[in-house]
Amino acid sequence: MKGSWALITGASSGFGWALAEMLAARGVNLILTARRKERLDKLKAEILEKYGSQGVKVETLIFDIRDRAKGDAAIKEKADVVSKVSILINNAGLARGLEPLQAGKPEDWDEMIDTNIKGLLYVARHVIPHMIERNDGYIVNLGSVAGRWVPPNTAVYAATKYAVRAISDGMRMDLQGKKIRVTNIEPGIAETEFAHVRMQDDARAAAVYRGMTPLSAKDIAETIMWCLDRPKHMNVHEMIIFPTCQVNVGPAYLHREPS
Repeated sequence: MKGSWALITGASSGFGWALAEMLAARGVNLILTARRKERLDKLKAEILEKYGSQGVKVETLIFDIRDRAKGDAAIKEKADVVSKVSILINNAGLARGLEPLQAGKPEDWDEMIDTNIKGLLYVARHVIPHMIERNDGYIVNLGSVAGRWVPPNTAVYAATKYAVRAISDGMRMDLQGKKIRVTNIEPGIAETEFAHVRMQDDARAAAVYRGMTPLSAKDIAETIMWCLDRPKHMNVHEMIIFPTCQVNVGPAYLHREPS
């Protein structure tokens, strides 16, 4: 793993940020993508301060993963290092809105579909041919338990995560015979910026985690690192991770301690 290159989408917070730190600690060079330049600059500076003297390199690409033209241009500018990527973490994703389908906002649907499905495909299309050429690589797609069980008022988001599951299965089929592994990581409730992005209301987002111990970004990053560390003859196809307080999706399956 040391000295290899990893590309992480959505690296400016949450799972992506935590995983960037852990990979850098293992000597992995990083290509970090996100929309928020100031956040990526901060992450890059922190990683180089800690691990730059050990030879770790960090490149940042600033673009909205939904914008294929801008993403293509940004990736082509760093084509020399993108061609070296042996670990692809398709982490960028989001949910929008709390309404039932019949009251949903089409602009929210577009954002989720364009980010969670099309953005993943756009980036993967750049990286996978290089992995095939080297006959080596590991792809981690960030799905969700909502890609198996649909929570209330989450039809479109869940559909995008069902798609991530299908794409992961399809990748394995299309890469059969190649030494390229594909894992779909499916977390339950985790405390990141996810709820804030979905609700756009800090108080409501904070209430999501009341009375429980949710998963953390570190928990999921450590899980991914475990998958990456498996011997090359072994592939973890899927991993479902719930916090202990959650046994399925939806409010009925979430235990909260009384306040």
